[in-house]
Amino acid sequence: MNYRHQFHAANFADVMKHVLLLRLLRAMQKKEKGFLFLDTHAGRGVYDLAAAAQGDSLARKPEWPDGIGRLAGDAEWPAPVAEYLELVREFQEQQAGAGEGSRFYPGSPWFAARMARAQDRLAVCERQPEEFLALAAELRRVPRAAVHEMDGYTAVRAMLPPPERRALVLIDPPYEAQNEFARIVRALADGLRRLPAGVFAVWYPLTQRARLAEFFGELRAMNLPPTVALELMIAGDESPIKLRGCGLLVVNPPWQFEVEVRPALELLAKVLAQGPGDGARVEWIVAER
Repeated sequence: MNYRHQFHAANFADVMKHVLLLRLLRAMQKKEKGFLFLDTHAGRGVYDLAAAAQGDSLARKPEWPDGIGRLAGDAEWPAPVAEYLELVREFQEQQAGAGEGSRFYPGSPWFAARMARAQDRLAVCERQPEEFLALAAELRRVPRAAVHEMDGYTAVRAMLPPPERRALVLIDPPYEAQNEFARIVRALADGLRRLPAGVFAVWYPLTQRARLAEFFGELRAMNLPPTVALELMIAGDESPIKLRGCGLLVVNPPWQFEVEVRPALELLAKVLAQGPGDGARVEWIVAER
């Protein structure tokens, strides 16, 4: 697997994913009882955005200026976006000191660790050795956090159900494999058999609508619990941009989750747009009963 997220860190997809992830974490914490946060494809945990312009051997255009870079300034943001930006600023100050600007950006494990209460627990997985070592170093002082050098899909089978009997599972693979969507479907089936009430969040790219329609068709055939897809498009299907948007599929979404985040999603679509056809969409794959 050749994927390195550092070249894409803090782009529009990260902004969308992390804004929604923070609201899911907040929703899980409305109950006093602790829960497991399982990140199946965690990455390295911290990203130096200066490296995003260097590539492995050749200079490349960084993606963060059209992501987090567009959210600079003192605008009045909806609460989900405002909280996200405040945490990003906090992370940057920890890494580089105040005044260093947007040089560093946190991965999903940092957001979860920062939000975790004493009764919550983290299990984060990364199978690339270099990324795993960086992630382990980043989380070494975080209480109740375990870093595993393993395939994240295996972790779904191995770590569910957790002792807490509550879990938020983030599935965010690199989509390098041709059978990635099939692996996700199997992971969801495995996870729901083990923890029917678990909350599963799956990030996916908007590149080929045909593959996505097939994926949603397989999901509808699974007799899933309530499942909603939230999408952000930075350009339309006719755009030459390869990654025209992204989505987050949430199985067993918290009550009113999609209502809470929709205004933020619609605003982000306008702010992060890169061409005609931008927008936000919320679709129930399996409606609430």
